Amino acid sequence: MQSPFIVEVNEQNFRQVLEGSMQAPVLIHFWASMSQESADIIPELRNLAQQYNGAFTLALVNCEEQQAIAAQFGIQALPTIALFVNGQPVDGLGGPQTIDNVQSMLNKHLPSQDELDLKKALELIQQNNHAEALKLLQALPEEMKQKGDVKLATADCLLEEKQFDVASQLLEHIPLEYQDNYYKSLIAKLELHEQTANSPEVQALEKALEADPQNMQLALDLAIQYHQVNRDEEALELLWSFLHKDLNAKDGDLKKSFMDILSALGQGNSIASKYRRQLYAMMY
Repeated sequence: MQSPFIVEVNEQNFRQVLEGSMQAPVLIHFWASMSQESADIIPELRNLAQQYNGAFTLALVNCEEQQAIAAQFGIQALPTIALFVNGQPVDGLGGPQTIDNVQSMLNKHLPSQDELDLKKALELIQQNNHAEALKLLQALPEEMKQKGDVKLATADCLLEEKQFDVASQLLEHIPLEYQDNYYKSLIAKLELHEQTANSPEVQALEKALEADPQNMQLALDLAIQYHQVNRDEEALELLWSFLHKDLNAKDGDLKKSFMDILSALGQGNSIASKYRRQLYAMMY
């Protein structure tokens, strides 16, 4: 199947190909079968285009078949590679090249892998795939993670993944210039959670447990309430305060609720992973 990032150029489409450089850089490779070096590098160029996944378009011009295009570009030697950005030539290479040379030239003009990962994360957020977006955002270099737009995107994912405490900490340190409607919508979502999370039922159970801190039934009831209002880290910590002393506390009821919360959070949740490791360390 033909890749969307690789195109064979002819007189009918070459203007459209150049116009495409307004959206993403276009690497034009002029080649011919009579020039062995120009033909041999094509598979590596194709692999490079696939690897960069749309960061640039590879345009192949067979100069034997498209002599008018080759003449229009003034091609006098093969292979010749030209890089177009925003409709204009910005760089090029003449003569036989290694794929490393081509990649070095590209890297001077293309977004970094971190920038591509950020772009992908933002696309995933638009697709409501916040869990995968969060993985990409958390893997970015620390310098990028300190930028206001990255903090907002990360807070968005954390809220959707019910990691409210971490999201709250991030939102407390958003630069003033990024406190736009997006920021305000995230603050509103966090405030709604906080109002729900501090229900009268929760407050009553917290007060009762404070008066009787060793009451396992009260602890279990409060943990369940915490879970219902998405205060899962507090629920797990409360249950673990009993379980780390006795895994079968209250005839196994605490362990069952603990496992139920872990299961509800899923494998990718960092909070669940932390408590799952602690549980397995005791069990095995």
